[in-house]
Amino acid sequence: MLAPVPGEPERVIVVGAGVVGLSCAVRLAEAGHRVDVVARDLPLETTSVVAAALWYPYLAEPRDLVTGWAATTYAELVRLSSAQTPAETGVRMLAGTEVLREPAEAPWWVGAVHGLTHVPPPVGYADAWSFSAPVLDMPVYLAWLAARLEALGGSVSRLSLAALPTTGAVLVNCAGLGARGLAQDPSVVPVRGQVVLVDGVRLDRWWLDAAVPTYVVPRSSTVVVGGTEQHGDWSRTPSPETTAAIMHRATRLVPELAQGRVVGTRAALRPARSRVRLEAVGRTVHCYGHGGAGVTLSWGCAEEVSRLVGTL
Repeated sequence: MLAPVPGEPERVIVVGAGVVGLSCAVRLAEAGHRVDVVARDLPLETTSVVAAALWYPYLAEPRDLVTGWAATTYAELVRLSSAQTPAETGVRMLAGTEVLREPAEAPWWVGAVHGLTHVPPPVGYADAWSFSAPVLDMPVYLAWLAARLEALGGSVSRLSLAALPTTGAVLVNCAGLGARGLAQDPSVVPVRGQVVLVDGVRLDRWWLDAAVPTYVVPRSSTVVVGGTEQHGDWSRTPSPETTAAIMHRATRLVPELAQGRVVGTRAALRPARSRVRLEAVGRTVHCYGHGGAGVTLSWGCAEEVSRLVGTL
């Protein structure tokens, strides 16, 4: 096997076709690498497609690195929202409010956003802050990422793997929860999330109570309402009882939801870990364990992955 020529672009195989894997693949292709994404689940079948996809650092550590990755992602999503239309990318900026059960100072990730201000809280809450955040229509966004990769000469293919590939190519492991087996890392655990899709109501801002969690995130045609944080639960089957509980909590927060109708439910498993793993081991770069912040950290982590690949 020929050794790679120093300074020349590598052939890179990315394992995982969710938002993190596709973002890494795009950045690597933009850097001139020949990139092929392989995954058991194609983009519109991944956990990412279920996400409410409100930019928000959630279930991800360590905080110092997460803040930096989140800030990079925030800036890139702002750029995408202004450079192309939401119909093309699925990305738009939307103001919203996070409500709090106790008075609080600014959040630990405040350095990643612009214009966060305390606002009068709704009845029943002790504090609130408001800011503009990227909101993504994930089916549109994932399709856009895949198309962007293909335009750069990359590919996305279905491939069920029993282990990480062993080839001469550089490998980027973005397998999410699949890293439990592929990277033999049992510290990656599922945190089940369930959402409800509501039609017939139009909202012009998002709402979040992260303590429960309860969130209401408008998309172009529906409103995504959530959610759950069920650690260690492997079920991808939506629960009618959970749907009723979600709608009860969310309607108390956003009464306008009572005017809508439920048109769908989804459940998925977030890949949680005590800290995001982003490191190079030999000619493999591991990038997984993003918890509920895959969208929020995607471009920041992609830039770090591209930098690491450039050093191999």
